[in-house]
Amino acid sequence: MIRRMNLRLCALGILASLLLPTGCKKPEESGTASGTGVGSDTIPVGEYASLTGKEAAFGQSSHKGTELAVEDLNKAGGVLGKKINLITEDTQSKQGESTTGVRKLVSRDRVVAVLGEVASSRSLEGGSICQKEKIPMISPSSTNPRVTQVGDYIFRVCFEDVFQGKVLATFGKDSLKLKNVAILSDAASAYSQGLGDYFEAQFKKDGGQIAAQQKYNGGDKDFRAQLTAIKGANPDGIFVPGYYTDVGLIVSQARQLGITMPIWGGDGWEAPQLIEIGGEALKNTYYSTHFYYQSTDPKVKDFVDRFKAKYNEIPDAMAALGYDSAMVLADAMKRAGTTESQKLRDAIAATKDFSGVTGKTTIDQNRNASKPAVILTVENGKFKLLESVPPEAVH
Repeated sequence: MIRRMNLRLCALGILASLLLPTGCKKPEESGTASGTGVGSDTIPVGEYASLTGKEAAFGQSSHKGTELAVEDLNKAGGVLGKKINLITEDTQSKQGESTTGVRKLVSRDRVVAVLGEVASSRSLEGGSICQKEKIPMISPSSTNPRVTQVGDYIFRVCFEDVFQGKVLATFGKDSLKLKNVAILSDAASAYSQGLGDYFEAQFKKDGGQIAAQQKYNGGDKDFRAQLTAIKGANPDGIFVPGYYTDVGLIVSQARQLGITMPIWGGDGWEAPQLIEIGGEALKNTYYSTHFYYQSTDPKVKDFVDRFKAKYNEIPDAMAALGYDSAMVLADAMKRAGTTESQKLRDAIAATKDFSGVTGKTTIDQNRNASKPAVILTVENGKFKLLESVPPEAVH
């Protein structure tokens, strides 16, 4: 009797399982992980950024700008009748973490697009995943040309290093009046090596000479050996295409060794922490970047005011570019009328004269943006604008 009852219960269990709705699948199987998948009333957008680790100031700043953009969009009713759900992965400033994070965003969270990263090396990692899966990706501030060369789904809203290298070479020659300089670059950074190469090519083309070249590994704490070798070569300036965490120490140690000549570099210097690390040693230093918070442009002033109100700090270029990357994506969604990957990709590629806080964004045939650069210096513990360089001024 018990055996017959068990058989009946088993049969009923099988029948019930056949009649159960598919919604009983695990979240990752039904495409609703984190409440953001297919059929959701939100649009899942991924972001990967260095929120921790040695370049955390970059990632946190970019993230805040992106976060503010999403907040603005959602307050205005969202996009295509839905709110944006920003899903962020921390790359920890480590090699390999971008691959892991972007894979999660694509396969687990089913994002329709990805924003990130700041560092070119990490954008190259994440970009390869997005290209393979045909998920549009917009880097806010990766300047190495190879980033968008990964494929036709990869974009940027900042200038690239070919332009930046020329700007910095011309600034060194014409504004600083330098003729014989040294280059100190990060051997492990695609950004640093690329920018150093473009700078060198233009500086030599303009008649300058390279007195010495030295390399370090990002995260090093002692740069005295390289700086001593550079000092021995007797240059009249030092070009350092590095990130603020290393640059602050490099400048401080250079001054301790009696090196008082101009030291300058690119947008990797852009972070308030540069002043915290370098302090008074930053006198006679300069760098190029994408944005200056004291611009008289009403759009910039409004952005700065709202950013300060939300985060109690002044936005830098990474924050501004993070904001613009999200806004360019939202604009493309509206024009596409859908988040389907191919149509969204095509809409991003067709972006023309989009007015943002870092200027007008037009995406060219190579998925790059043509933008002006600004040159800043440090004076009395604050960043000060020296000059602005439009794209057409550099050839």
